[in-house]
Amino acid sequence: MKRLFFIIKDVWKLIVLFLLIIITFSYAMFQGGFVSWFLFYSFLPFGFYALALAFVPIQNFEVERVLTKNEFNAGESIEITLTIKRHTGFPLFYLIVEDKLGRELRLLKQRSSEKKLLFPRFQKKLTVHYLMRNLPRGEHFFQHVRLKTGDPLGLIEREVFIPLEDRILVYPAYEEITYRPFENHYDHGMTASNERVQRDTSMATGVREYQPGDRFSWINWKASAKRNDIMTKEFEQRKSHDVFILMDCTPESRFEIIVAFTASLVKAILRKGAQTGFLSSSSERVEFPIRGGDGQLQQILYHLAKVKDNSEVTVDIVLESENFLSQQNYNLMLVTSQLTKQLLEKASSYSSSKGNVTIFLMKKKGESPSNSELSLHQMAKARGIRMAMIHDERFTEAFSEVKRG
Repeated sequence: MKRLFFIIKDVWKLIVLFLLIIITFSYAMFQGGFVSWFLFYSFLPFGFYALALAFVPIQNFEVERVLTKNEFNAGESIEITLTIKRHTGFPLFYLIVEDKLGRELRLLKQRSSEKKLLFPRFQKKLTVHYLMRNLPRGEHFFQHVRLKTGDPLGLIEREVFIPLEDRILVYPAYEEITYRPFENHYDHGMTASNERVQRDTSMATGVREYQPGDRFSWINWKASAKRNDIMTKEFEQRKSHDVFILMDCTPESRFEIIVAFTASLVKAILRKGAQTGFLSSSSERVEFPIRGGDGQLQQILYHLAKVKDNSEVTVDIVLESENFLSQQNYNLMLVTSQLTKQLLEKASSYSSSKGNVTIFLMKKKGESPSNSELSLHQMAKARGIRMAMIHDERFTEAFSEVKRG
């Protein structure tokens, strides 16, 4: 229906153009004199140009979009170059070039206009540059390029959409955090360490399947031969430093702060040498089992780039429903911006058997805790739950806040 409307509109404009040419000619013929013929001959070039433009093919434009790169961190800038080529030298009075962006990029305020007005005349190659600053986190798509031209009097307008799809991935912004394991549990007691997490290879307790990030020296060749699969040694210290992160995905104005801190936390833990698991329960539950290495980091960061705050259940319900959390021994870290009594009760039930729950309560820059949050903070300390209040742009204080907490 929409296409039919545009066809009728173009035909009507062509009819109006013919009528104007006929009217000016008839006026000159019947009126006579210098003025009437001057009006006719003055309008004739514009009329013929508009008539020629109506039949010139414009579908033969070639458009190329060049991006500086395809992966960014939130807050970075991107420069985009559009190169337009055409095969005919027909003069164009003007050309409007518009790059059609995805919804989130269209809402971006800090950008130069993606719509440009050019005056190509006889040029066959044109170049357009524009810049977008402060890119938002997410997966963003470029759809097509819109080209529009017309005659000087606006009698004929031609428009074409050139399909040109591209995609950029914007990872969450992160800060460099120094991760400090709170305590190391052994059968003979516990100790504190700020050094890089290392497995004590003299304390092997079993074997497990090979995981990316495992060292070659950890392979148990005897067990691998028996099971016809690569098996690695399981060490006692692994139980002390494994971390599982649960991220709150309920709709919240501080959600971007939650994602940014989670990305910083995951990166800090994995680079320390510990192994990390991750769970987010938005509209779709996504879990990453406990592993180490750069591969695990890239998978989690890729998920954090696209995750949305559209969870239908609160984080305390998620914690209650995940039965596997209470079946293994690792440090459980919750990243949320909403501290409730229900959450403390669920975390306390896990802490009573494991004793290693940490809650990171995220706040905006300069935001103060409410009275209820302060009282819940004291309740968390009484129940043996570590807790830290983290403000935006102050992530580096995360583990010092836990120790003071």
